[in-house]
Amino acid sequence: MVLQSGFFGATLLNYFLQGGWVMWPLLAISIVSISFILERTYVILVKSRVNTNALVAAVRRALLKRNLKEAIQACEQFKGPVAAILKAGILKHGSPRDEIEKTIENSALHELARLERGLAVLASASNIAPIIGFLGTVVGMIASFDAIASQGLNNPALVAKGISVALITTAGGLIVAVITLPTYNFFSSRIAIAVREMETSANILLETFGEMESGRARVRAKALAARKQGQGGAAAGTPSPSPSA
Repeated sequence: MVLQSGFFGATLLNYFLQGGWVMWPLLAISIVSISFILERTYVILVKSRVNTNALVAAVRRALLKRNLKEAIQACEQFKGPVAAILKAGILKHGSPRDEIEKTIENSALHELARLERGLAVLASASNIAPIIGFLGTVVGMIASFDAIASQGLNNPALVAKGISVALITTAGGLIVAVITLPTYNFFSSRIAIAVREMETSANILLETFGEMESGRARVRAKALAARKQGQGGAAAGTPSPSPSA
């Protein structure tokens, strides 16, 4: 691929070869980084994307009808990290609150680990690539000074070659960092949003469980009151025995 406008009129391949051995680690880092960027883009922006409001509303509506099966089906339909923790909590319905919270927490940690997988690679690449580029800068300057020491200033082409290596490797390292660092920050922000959604959804689920229990308690109280009222009415309607003559 020939760069036609303003970029020294050379090819990327020529620049890569001129950079020397330092360019090969940078190439490996860039290939690995791009692979993780594409994979994380699919997982975070496509696979884990879900209408959280619609999911929570569907689950809450089913639970208030005491239809646990429908609530689980809603989670399986929407999928994603929020649906996963809600399903884990629903499956523990009827257990003590502390046990439900622990189950939701474990599920959230699992989903968070799945979302963050590979981000450490991007963070490392954004830090290591410029360092490798600066290493190439040092190598190139050493070559330039060696040329000056051996031939003086009679052969400026050798000096320029070393300086060219220094600049090319520095540019290569910075290019990798410019790609990986913003992408890492973007994915981190999306994961932070997902974490907030998981926390909010879990709290709503626990509140819904509380409403279900309070509603059940009200039904029991009404049934007990109706039973007592019926017993009292039956006792009032029973004729008292007549006194013996």
